[in-house]
Amino acid sequence: MAGKSRGVTLTIFAVLFALLATSNFLKPFHLELNEGFVFLGTKLTGSANAIMGPLFGIILLVYAYGIWAMRKFALQVAYIFLLWVLLNMTLFAVKNQSTQALAANLVAAIVGIGVPLASAIVLHRRRADLT
Repeated sequence: MAGKSRGVTLTIFAVLFALLATSNFLKPFHLELNEGFVFLGTKLTGSANAIMGPLFGIILLVYAYGIWAMRKFALQVAYIFLLWVLLNMTLFAVKNQSTQALAANLVAAIVGIGVPLASAIVLHRRRADLT
């Protein structure tokens, strides 16, 4: 028997996490743009950036696939990823006194926390549909 349809919301989340994975794969190539991967609140450079960006890209691709295919493991990844985002963003804020405007920081926090939180909530509500 085929699994339940993932619906529009989960389809959007799967695509968003696949795009985020792509962004992480490209982190090693953005050296002059200061867009290194942020790990435990620290923006990485060099070899660390070249390893961690793609590694997290793989994790996010697995997550996107789990959502797309409505797999049970996607819910566990959602919980772990949400905790990771909360920890990483908190440590980044503590370690780096931002020079950006408050509005920019607020938007980054809303999107950065809101998307993983919303995906975890939707997956949790749809957990009976996961195979």
